[in-house]
Amino acid sequence: MIVAKTLHVAIAIYQTGASCRKRINTVSKRQSCILLKTKMEESGNSLKINRRKFLASGVRASILVGIGGMAALVLEKTVVGEMVWQLDPAKCIQCGRCATNCVLSPSAVKCTHVYAMCGYCDLCGGYFKPGTKTLNTAAENQLCPTNAIKRKFVEDPFFEYSIDEPHCIGCAKCVKGCGSFGNGSLQLQVRHDRCVNCNQCSIARNCPSEAFRRVPASQPYLLRQISEEKQITAKTLRR
Repeated sequence: MIVAKTLHVAIAIYQTGASCRKRINTVSKRQSCILLKTKMEESGNSLKINRRKFLASGVRASILVGIGGMAALVLEKTVVGEMVWQLDPAKCIQCGRCATNCVLSPSAVKCTHVYAMCGYCDLCGGYFKPGTKTLNTAAENQLCPTNAIKRKFVEDPFFEYSIDEPHCIGCAKCVKGCGSFGNGSLQLQVRHDRCVNCNQCSIARNCPSEAFRRVPASQPYLLRQISEEKQITAKTLRR
């Protein structure tokens, strides 16, 4: 009887232990699954992060390469030296072909005023028609066919003349008048905010005095100047 009871208790204890072990194993398996899932998620997130970092690095590298390429092009132009067309005022004979032979309309050649050379004349040979007796701004008195020169009183007897470039057609009438009866402060120049820099300039091809030539883009203008002493005097007068 006692042996039977003891055996029964032992069986119960074994079954209880087996059940506990089974539960423990189930919990362990669940914990292992959770741990594995967590590791996989972390690995996936890490992979995503690494992928994002890789893509971001690639984009940054592409941008840097692009900027480097642009810088190289600019540097190449600077080193090689881009050339542009310009008119030498010392050779210009004011033939009028700058207005008619440019591929642009109006021409890219404009009158430029070198104020340091200007005498601020009341009777300006570049502004008034020859023989004008009434010195006012009436259209019939003006030499410029498009009214591109503006006359402004400074102080008696001085007047300032400025160029309204959008209206200038590069006909050189004012330049010729200023050179004939004044100091030659009105000069024609190719304006590079308008010029398309053709391989073969149409004006240069038809210029009778061969006044057009290529110059470095870093120094695109050719203007006749005067001595430093006269420049200081002119600047003082202009104030």
